Amino acid sequence: MNVIDKKGYIADPKRFQGKSLELGCGDRKRHTNALGVDIRDFPGVDLVGDAESVLKAIPTGSISSVYTYHFLEHLTDLKTIVTAVARVLSAGGHFFAVVPHFSNPYFFSDPTHRTFFGLYTFSYFANDRIFKRKVPRYQKDTYFTLDHVRLTFKSPPPFYGRYIFKKTAGLVFNSSVYLKEWYEENACRIIPCYEIAYELTRNHSPFICR
Repeated sequence: MNVIDKKGYIADPKRFQGKSLELGCGDRKRHTNALGVDIRDFPGVDLVGDAESVLKAIPTGSISSVYTYHFLEHLTDLKTIVTAVARVLSAGGHFFAVVPHFSNPYFFSDPTHRTFFGLYTFSYFANDRIFKRKVPRYQKDTYFTLDHVRLTFKSPPPFYGRYIFKKTAGLVFNSSVYLKEWYEENACRIIPCYEIAYELTRNHSPFICR
């Protein structure tokens, strides 16, 4: 797919150096200094195209941080995007992603949702020093270190009573790694989690094209 570059970054790739990206920003970009990426041409979108095509157009190791909010769940091939993000991020760069938790009952109402996420999803793509439960590694190269995973409990308006209850639950379950793991194993079907946030750091290992 062709990429529409509204500000001429692709024509002058050096301009990407040190920039941030917000993938799937839609019509409400949260990081005003980041380059907005979306397949739809909204006013705040700087690079119009699918995320994979846009990332391919960016030089290796040039981006300082990548943000994405409620976008990754719409993808069918998470590994390809995570690898592409690893390629464009500079060593020490940050990858921040927020997605619905798999227990969110509203997840299933959106027919465009394709991929589920839980505590350990990014443990498959990163060096995980957080959780006691270890998962297998399905790719040869690991380019990230998993720094933080946070569960968010809330209910949308007008369910304000439920919102207060779930915020309290979030304070409890996020208070320790043990309680996060206990929650997902034992209580996620009783008290659904709304969303989950991951923070990762790009390792200093060079990107290897395969």
